[in-house]
Amino acid sequence: MTSFENQKKEAEELLQLVSFFIGSEEFGVDILYVQEINRMSQVTKVPNAPDFVNGVINLRGRVIPVIDLRLKFGMPPKEPDKNTRIIVMEVSGKTVGFIVDSVNEVLRIPKNVTEAPPELAMGINSEYIKAVGKLEDRLLILIDLEKILSKEEDVKLSAVIETEDT
Repeated sequence: MTSFENQKKEAEELLQLVSFFIGSEEFGVDILYVQEINRMSQVTKVPNAPDFVNGVINLRGRVIPVIDLRLKFGMPPKEPDKNTRIIVMEVSGKTVGFIVDSVNEVLRIPKNVTEAPPELAMGINSEYIKAVGKLEDRLLILIDLEKILSKEEDVKLSAVIETEDT
């Protein structure tokens, strides 16, 4: 294949993303991870849960931990409002809810408009960032869901789920 053909093939590769806001920053996650998007509901607090775990919800008989992405990203907490959503996703074999300020849209963007994140990525721990999408009028931070929880946090999250299941 010529380099032109490679470029054309890469340009044709589309990423399907769900975009959402936390504060004024717009983020995106691969739509394949997303199971559903729900309005903010009653979250049951769990004793001894990690700080960024808001609690658990009962989703059709399944206990699902809920992570506040504002807290996970070191941003100040915010009271839920009519736009607050819980995005239910499959991460590392677990179903987890992520609280976001608002869900924006489902996007299809060419893979070639993304690039590796800058070293000091907007004050957010850059290990969670897979890429930055350069759209016409905005930047979209693509989150690497497989890295959003450290091994230690993953173990703690499992403990939260097991505590609630018993």
